[in-house]
Formats: sequence, structure tokens, C-alpha cells
Amino acid sequence: MKTPRSVLYPCCILGLIFSFACSQPKPAEETKEAKKAEVSFPVVGKVIRADPGLDPLVPADAKIEKIESGRTFTEGPIYMRDGYLLHSDVPENTIFKWTPDGVASPFRKPSGFDGTGAPAGAFIGSNGITMDKEGRLIVCEHGNRRVTRLEKDGTVTVLASEYQGKKLNSPNDAVYKSDGALYFTDPPYGFPTEDKDPRKELPYSGIFRLKDGKLQLLAKELKRPNGIGFSPDEKYLYISNSDPLKKIWMRYEVKPDGTLGTGKVFYDVTKETTEGLPDGLKLDKQGNLYGSGPAGIWVISPEGKLLGNINPPETPANCAWGKYSVGADTGKMTTDEEAKTLYMTARTGVYRVQLSVAGIRP
Repeated sequence: MKTPRSVLYPCCILGLIFSFACSQPKPAEETKEAKKAEVSFPVVGKVIRADPGLDPLVPADAKIEKIESGRTFTEGPIYMRDGYLLHSDVPENTIFKWTPDGVASPFRKPSGFDGTGAPAGAFIGSNGITMDKEGRLIVCEHGNRRVTRLEKDGTVTVLASEYQGKKLNSPNDAVYKSDGALYFTDPPYGFPTEDKDPRKELPYSGIFRLKDGKLQLLAKELKRPNGIGFSPDEKYLYISNSDPLKKIWMRYEVKPDGTLGTGKVFYDVTKETTEGLPDGLKLDKQGNLYGSGPAGIWVISPEGKLLGNINPPETPANCAWGKYSVGADTGKMTTDEEAKTLYMTARTGVYRVQLSVAGIRP
């Protein structure tokens, strides 16, 4: 049956109106959301290849991105499986939360010092951050001179604050072993005058192990023990020594009872004159070490051979493994998902680079 013109014309008009509406620019809100989902970051810095062994780890087209700026001194990064990065700003006494849409906001303040009257610019806030098997944050608090656990309800449990009746210096960085033991370093960076500070009670900077509530001193020969991490098989414990006169990464054999054997120099950069000291470190699942040091991240093979450097424009203090994402809704990690993006905290900024190898995460 033929459609009457009185019906056909209105339908055509309505169709034209609908087509015109669909072709028009989207509302500002929708455009803003699209841009937010496709956020990009400036590409900076450079990768230096010292050995062909770096090629399977760092892609030829690897790009270092600056994802956050405006901080005072960034440290202690950790990527959470819920899809965001936490990191410390030590002088600002704050833990910041960064989401992959480029938004950063305070997560916890105060983060490492609950008192008053701290000298301006003092390193009193949180430093290293890790997680236990239950996903609770473990925080090294400089100003409070302790290691704490942030419970799910927001309360704080003190894990370690003194050794043999003497207060710790300022716990710096920490890592868990698979048996549940927590290992951490304790240099004096939380004191304005460091070793000369009258409040310093321990005559050394120790490497400690906390197991079943008992704190044990494992080593004390390093002047500035700092970054800490286990090899994939946990046979070795790596420690950074941030001593300007002895810029080294140490490797200790881990004994069956969890204590340490005699430490050996793993890699020495004492002769380097560029800014930076061995600081925070992480390892990948192949056993390569990624150590914050002079000018950038030093990538060193398990055999102690320099493979190359990942250099953002600011000297990094620490790094952590996480997921690469450009949107807040895509940053979550599944339980078995591997982390192949290295996040770097470097002075006033935070950076990241996508790699080809998965890293060891808490």
C-alpha cells in the first residue's frame, strides 16, 4: 500500500533533523571526558644502552614520560592493584595519590611525622612504602622514627620503633620476604644534622629484619644503607649505600634462617661525578637490578654487568613496578597480571617508562 504524503513528509523531516543532530559536535562535557580518557604526558629524558643485554628489557622505542610535577622531593612509589600510584613527598610530610588520568591529590597527611616544630624542609615525612600479603600499606616514617602498618579501617599499627631499648634512626625503605619477614634499612636522614644530631640513639645505621614481632639487627657496616630488594629466588638481598665516599650497591647472601652472610660489592659508582647516589632499587623477574643512582636508573645484570641507564631529566630517588594506563578506569591490575612499567620518583616529578620485562612486586 502506498504511504500517504501526509505521513511521508513528516518522517523525512524528522530523519533529516536526527541526522543533523548526530553530526553536530558533542557537548563540552562529553568532549572533556574523551580527552580525559586519552590523556597523554610529555616525553622526556633518554635511555643509554651500554650493552646489547639491555635490548630484551628496554624496547628500542621506549619513551620516558613525565606524569607528575610540582613536588618538593618525591620518594617511595608503589603501584596499587586498584589502579593508582602512591608516593611520598618527604619534606611535605605527605603521601600523594596519582591516577592514570593525570590527577594527583593528597592521600595521607601527615605521613611520617605527627609532631610539631619540625625545621623547614626537614626530611620528616614518609619515605619507602610497601605492602604485606593482605594488601595493607607498610610505611617507613622518618620523623616518627618507626615502621608502621596502615590498617584497612585507617588506624595505624606500629611494627618497629626501637631496638634494644633505643629508638631507630629514620627507617628508609622496606621489602617483604615470602616467609612474612620484613627487612628494612635505617639511615639517619630524618635528622637535620644526621649523625651529629643529639637525638640519634643508635651508633650505626642498620639493616633490620622483623619476623613474628621480633626485631633483629642483620648488618651495620654500611654508613648509609638505603634501597633494598630480593633476587627472584630470594637467595640474595641487595642494598644501596648512599654514602658519597662509597657509592655502591651491595649483595648479601640470605641464609636459610633469614639472616645475612658477608656482603660483597655488587656494583660501584663512586667515581661518578654526576648528581645522585645509589638510592631506591627494584628487581625484575629475571634478576636484573634497577637502581636509582647518579643521573638515572642503573640497569645491572645478575652477574654485575652494567646494561644501560634510564635517565629522566631529574635524578631519581626510587622506582616501582606497575601497569601502564592512560585512563583512570583502565589502571586496575588483576591478581596475576604482570607489571612491565617502571615508575620513577625523581626530585620534583614522577616519571614512567614501559619495558619488556615484568618486575617483582610486593
